[in-house]
Amino acid sequence: MTLRVLMAHNRYRSGQPSGEDHVFDQEVTLLRAHGHQVETVERRSDDIAAMSRLQKARVIAEIPGSRRAGESVAARIASFRPDVVHLHNTFPMVTASAIRAANVAGVPVVATLHNFRLVCPSGTLYRDGRVCDDCVGRVPWPSVRHGCYRGSRPATVPLTVAMVANRRRWWHGVETFFCISAAQRRTLIAAGMPAERLVVKHNFVPEPRVARSGVGEHLLYLGRLNEEKGVGLLMAAWDRLPQETRLRTPLRIAGTGELAARVSGWAAGRDDVEYLGLRDRAECERLIAGARAVLVPSVWPEAFGLVVVEAMAAGVPAVGAAHGSLLELVSDGVSGILHEVGDAGSLSACIDAVSDPATSARMGAAARARYLAHFTEQTGLARLVEGYRAVIRSERGASV
Repeated sequence: MTLRVLMAHNRYRSGQPSGEDHVFDQEVTLLRAHGHQVETVERRSDDIAAMSRLQKARVIAEIPGSRRAGESVAARIASFRPDVVHLHNTFPMVTASAIRAANVAGVPVVATLHNFRLVCPSGTLYRDGRVCDDCVGRVPWPSVRHGCYRGSRPATVPLTVAMVANRRRWWHGVETFFCISAAQRRTLIAAGMPAERLVVKHNFVPEPRVARSGVGEHLLYLGRLNEEKGVGLLMAAWDRLPQETRLRTPLRIAGTGELAARVSGWAAGRDDVEYLGLRDRAECERLIAGARAVLVPSVWPEAFGLVVVEAMAAGVPAVGAAHGSLLELVSDGVSGILHEVGDAGSLSACIDAVSDPATSARMGAAARARYLAHFTEQTGLARLVEGYRAVIRSERGASV
C-alpha cells in the first residue's frame, strides 16, 4: 500500500550541521524512492538571522505554540490529505501547534525524538560538566535557574514554558514516538512518558559511496566541537598516548562548534594532529573510510551515535563512551571498544588498543557485519513503514 506522509521539520543552522537534518532528508528520499508520496513542511533556523528584532521576538514568544505554524500545517493537511503526519524537530518555528492541527484534522501523528527536549529544555541531559536529570520527571524550573539553554536564563524560559504547557499535547496528541535508542526510551519512561507510545526505531545509514580498504591511516573525530561531546577529554587522552602511537596513526578532527578555537590552537604546529574544520558530506565519508577508528568520547548520554553507524557501514570500528546509546551500538571488544565515561586514561588506553592494525581489521569486519544486520536502508524502511501502518490501523480502528 502506497502511503501519503506529511513530514515536518525545523532545520538547524547551517553553520553547525545536525545529524537530525540528515536523518530527515534520508527518510524523505527513501520513502519517495520506494513509491510513497511525501510532502514536507520545513522551517530553517538560518532564516532567523535575517529577521527584524520584532520578528525575532515573535519567534521566541511563539515557541510554546505558533498559530501561524499550526495554520500552515493545517493547510498542507487539507491540500495533501496525508495518511500520517511525521514530526521531526519542531523547535523553534514548527512548534507543537502542528500536533493540534493534525489532531483536529483526524490525521494520526508520529514523532521522531532525536534528543531529550521533551523532558530537558536543553535537550542534552548535561549541565556544568556532568550528566544532569534535575528536570526529568519534575517541573523543569531548575533549567531556568541554571540557564541551561545556551547558558541564558531568558533563552531558557520559552523552552521551559513550552515543555510545561505542551506536555499533555505531546503525550496524548502523538500516537507513536520513535525513540532512536533503547537507552533514550528508558529515560523517557522514567520521566513519566507513556511507555505504550514509545517504540525503538534506530536511525539507518545508506550504503556508503566509499568504504575502508586496508586498516586506515588515521584516527578520526567527526562531530560538533563542544563540551558534552567530550572534545576536551579527547585532547587530554591523546596527549597521554606514546609518541610512537600518535605519529604512526595521527588524529584528524573535523567539525565546528564553541571549542573550535581551542582545538585549532591545540593542533597547530603538531605532526600528530590535524584540525580540518567543517567538511561536506562527501569529504566526511572519505575521512571515515580512511580511518582506523572513529572516536566518540561523549560525556553526555547520546540518544544515538550516527557517526558510529556511518563508521560501521564503511567497515570501521568505533571507540565510544560506555553509556547512553553507545552501549547498544558498540559491541565492546567485538565491533569496537568502550571506555569509561569521562576518564582520559581509559580513553587513551582504548585508542592505543584500536590503533593496532590487526585489532582494527578484526573489529572493522565485525562492525560491517553489525551494520548489515541492523542499520541498512532496507531495515530502516521496513521499520518506518510498519510504524506508520500501525498508527493508521489504530486510528481507523478507533474511528469505527
